[in-house]
Amino acid sequence: MHKWIMFVVFAAASVLGVFLLTTQLPKKPVDEAATLPPGVTMMKVEASQDFVFDQKEYHVKKGDKVLLKLVNKSGIHGLAIPDLGIDLQGDKLEQEVTFDKAGTFPIHCSVMCGVGHADMKSVIIVE
Repeated sequence: MHKWIMFVVFAAASVLGVFLLTTQLPKKPVDEAATLPPGVTMMKVEASQDFVFDQKEYHVKKGDKVLLKLVNKSGIHGLAIPDLGIDLQGDKLEQEVTFDKAGTFPIHCSVMCGVGHADMKSVIIVE
């Protein structure tokens, strides 16, 4: 009797395992850069709950066309570059930008995200 119960439990666990393996696998990564128009590159800026952007400095060349994309890893953040008229927040988390002025431009979080909000800064350097 115990053998049958163990067999049924083992069979049910096996069926459940096969089901989960075939339906719950993570999706293949998508190459977002492949969908960009010719001559446009992508720059992802990741923001986290630690009140930091993923890099202290971002570099682009003057004249580059870039799809600037904000990725919120944790928390809700924004990205503003006031000197270039860029403000990514809410539903608008990406913008195509042509960097036509050389210089160093400050980046800051444009959404009040918590106690470290004032320190959430970076720069973009257009060479």
